[in-house]
Amino acid sequence: MRDNKYFQMGLTAFAAAAAILLFYDTLFGGKAILALAAAMGPILMGAFIAYMLAPMVNFFERRLFPLQPGRERRRSAAAAVRTAGILLSWLVICFFFYLLASVLLPELYKSVLQLIDNADNYYRTISGWVIHLLETNPAVADWVAQQMASYFQDIDKWLTSGVLPQLQTVMSTVSGGVLSLLNFLKNLLVGLIVSIYLLATKERCAAYGRKLACALFSRENVRWVLRGAAKADQIFSGFVRGKLLDSIIIGILCFVCCSILKFPYTPLVSVIVGITNIIPFFGPFLGAVPSTFLILLVSPMKALYFVIFVLALQQLDGNVIGPKILGDKTGLSSLWVIIAILVGGSFFGIIGMFFGVPVCACIHCAVNFFLDAALRKKGLPEDPAAYFTGPSDGENWEGPPEARHR
Repeated sequence: MRDNKYFQMGLTAFAAAAAILLFYDTLFGGKAILALAAAMGPILMGAFIAYMLAPMVNFFERRLFPLQPGRERRRSAAAAVRTAGILLSWLVICFFFYLLASVLLPELYKSVLQLIDNADNYYRTISGWVIHLLETNPAVADWVAQQMASYFQDIDKWLTSGVLPQLQTVMSTVSGGVLSLLNFLKNLLVGLIVSIYLLATKERCAAYGRKLACALFSRENVRWVLRGAAKADQIFSGFVRGKLLDSIIIGILCFVCCSILKFPYTPLVSVIVGITNIIPFFGPFLGAVPSTFLILLVSPMKALYFVIFVLALQQLDGNVIGPKILGDKTGLSSLWVIIAILVGGSFFGIIGMFFGVPVCACIHCAVNFFLDAALRKKGLPEDPAAYFTGPSDGENWEGPPEARHR
């Protein structure tokens, strides 16, 4: 009864706070929600950084500071070990970024400068292709002329009525770019501090989470809630960390192989391929198209060789590297992966395309759990193969064969 009383008090306080925020948001046009999101941004950034670095901290604690079986560290020794693990993890991260800044970034800068310097030559090359195509195909030339005539009026109207009124807004946004950069650096610094605190107290944070679950749910449901949270953590940690590591490996392999094969714009192409590889399924194609076009402007034959190389690299990633790192962390079929990417991308863009897969995997796991539980209560088999038989219209069907003999 006492627990129920505190639960009701907490629920009442939460409802009152939500009502106040909703009222304030209605009066001030969404400023309350935006202010809350801006305030929570550094905290969420720090939580994500801590979540990504937690396995590295655990690794250093287990391997470099092993604990003898049957013994526990004293509080002072545990704090020292945790501090050393966090320090070593950040040293590894700083060393990685140092290599990135000292090796890749200068080459990337040279590639961008080379691309800018050769922009005129590339423009003349593309213009020559277009002129040759139009001269050798009169029907295509007539179609292009008609399309240009039809789109000219729309472009002129868009420039006069759409672009000009927005120039003032664009200029104000550009002038505030320095402030935005400073604000991002400030949020990043706060996020790093928050991540260090969360890494230092991750067991205590997990304990508070379990305490909250025990306070909100009954004894029978707490076990299932904790199991669901552990499963979601397994899916997210396995996919997010594994996919980031897989993309780094693919980017490094692309850089090494393209340097050996002497492809143009090797650093820029490697960065594009590595970053777009984060997106499941569609990522390799999104990275290969602009990279191939850049190489095509320099040498068509090297562009063909690059396409062959990318196909071989993606086969290596899909059949060897990816399964070794990721395994079957999501448990989703290819169809559900595509659906998750499309839905996540339509709502949240590139971030949604990346996180849509683990979110869909968690939903898929929860739905399967409740379906299997319902089938067990009815005495029906859980294997989908048992439901392949039966009329398509459902008439006079008594269930799967296993259930008919029970």
